[in-house]
Amino acid sequence: MASDIEIARAAKMKPIQEIGTRLNIPEDSLLPYGRTKAKISADYIANLNGRKNGKLILVTAINPTPAGEGKTTTTVGLGDGLNRIGKNAMICLREPSLGPCFGMKGGAAGGGYAQVVPMEDINLHFTGDFHAITSAHNLLAALIENHIYWGNELGIDIRRVVWRRVMDMNDRALRSIVCSLGGIANGFPREAGFDITVASEIMAILCLATDLEDLQKRLGDIIVAYRRDRTAITARELEADGAMTVLLKEAMQPNLVQTLENNPAFIHGGPFANIAHGCNSVVATQTALKLADYVVTEAGFGADLGAEKFFDIKCRKAGLSPDAVVIVATIKALKMNGGVAKEDLGSENVEAVKKGCANLGRHIENVKQFGVPAVVAINHFTADTETEVQAVRDYCAEFGVEAILATHWANGSAGTEELATRVAALAESGAAQFAPLYDDSLSLFEKIETIAKRIYRADEVLADKSVRDQLKRWEADGFGHLPVCMAKTQYSFTTDPQRRGAPTGHSLPVREVRLSAGAGFIVVICGEIMTMPGLPRVPSANHIKLDEKGQIEGLF
Repeated sequence: MASDIEIARAAKMKPIQEIGTRLNIPEDSLLPYGRTKAKISADYIANLNGRKNGKLILVTAINPTPAGEGKTTTTVGLGDGLNRIGKNAMICLREPSLGPCFGMKGGAAGGGYAQVVPMEDINLHFTGDFHAITSAHNLLAALIENHIYWGNELGIDIRRVVWRRVMDMNDRALRSIVCSLGGIANGFPREAGFDITVASEIMAILCLATDLEDLQKRLGDIIVAYRRDRTAITARELEADGAMTVLLKEAMQPNLVQTLENNPAFIHGGPFANIAHGCNSVVATQTALKLADYVVTEAGFGADLGAEKFFDIKCRKAGLSPDAVVIVATIKALKMNGGVAKEDLGSENVEAVKKGCANLGRHIENVKQFGVPAVVAINHFTADTETEVQAVRDYCAEFGVEAILATHWANGSAGTEELATRVAALAESGAAQFAPLYDDSLSLFEKIETIAKRIYRADEVLADKSVRDQLKRWEADGFGHLPVCMAKTQYSFTTDPQRRGAPTGHSLPVREVRLSAGAGFIVVICGEIMTMPGLPRVPSANHIKLDEKGQIEGLF
């Protein structure tokens, strides 16, 4: 079969105005970026408030492995499948980050015959949203340094500047730096560092804000530093919130594109799920719910990270109530969780599948804790055998959950008709009784413990006195009601990426906590997770180039 990029390049895309017309969006409410992508105007979105919401469907997955799970591919395939069976459906995805595109993944717009297009644009600069977020973030960093240089009227303790810089690229050399070297004219030397743009609090703010007014308020609430008496200094006190909002004015508007089958898709915002909250923007999801009867969205990485944060942060903050969940698994990934090496995944191994199903079972149990009905999608690979597939079906039946084979990668929407029919029935059943995992009134440390014990199955949370004291100080300052955003490896329920399956008898070490007052959550950094990733030994960038026709090669 042709490669993903060859399939995407051969797509017969419709003008974006036609996609907008299908959603009854007037042409003057579309802000085109070329022929095949557009933003939806804020004024039009504001006028949708009185409409009834459609059904919200979350696509999540088992813990990722090098064998791949195909969560985004399944999200696209399911959206196409729902339209195929006569439903008015659209999908909502995150925007890919340049970091993993040139690092490990090489692209993130689906795959095979279940993709969103234009694929090259989506994976690269797209409509410039990430550049706007990077600029707004670093403008605030520059204003902090400038304020200190010109007399430091607010009394910033330069040892307690907590606002780092960002760039949308993997660069481990920038994790910890010393800035302002070179003499008096360059300011006061101090330690600093970079995070990747998708870990920026501004990315989280953009994805949780409901409109420009809410955006500016949240930006103003960002805590950038502390005084010697440990009182907080905000972006609003630096008079930075207005200029930052100006930079993000267009970025706040959702991006409309299409699938290979010309069905509508919003792609907007892109916080990582292992170091941020891992969901597309609230604005995009809420707008889609007004425009379509069914909205299919995804949450990053496995359900222990993406789905938990979708439920406990995004749904809690935005008042969303999901109607059904799809948990994606592949036979190959289950085999890896069952102990099979990557080079041996092509051979039938039913026992390894059964053993690896423990990881899937853990995710099924976790999703059920939120009161939302689930179905398992077995993302099909050609090497899968019927015996292996049946083993997964039998295992899921023990949990009262149906497992459905999906062949969307090879067959597009024709491969998800059964899945789409079952998901639509689940969503319409009224069985969902959604509730977040923990109450706002719990202490911050109790919230961390709740997730650690009920989702990760850890026996205990390990945290130094300095971490516990910091959480207590934030509670005293009025931030105790906030949810927690766990920053943890995506490869395991533990903080050890090598411990696959469904481990028990482990502890959760908390290394650091960060207050994101504007976004409205506490980031809890566990184990060795980094908020600025590094490149692998052989990055995808080494194989991405232009061919003799000027077309991109190597981007999937």
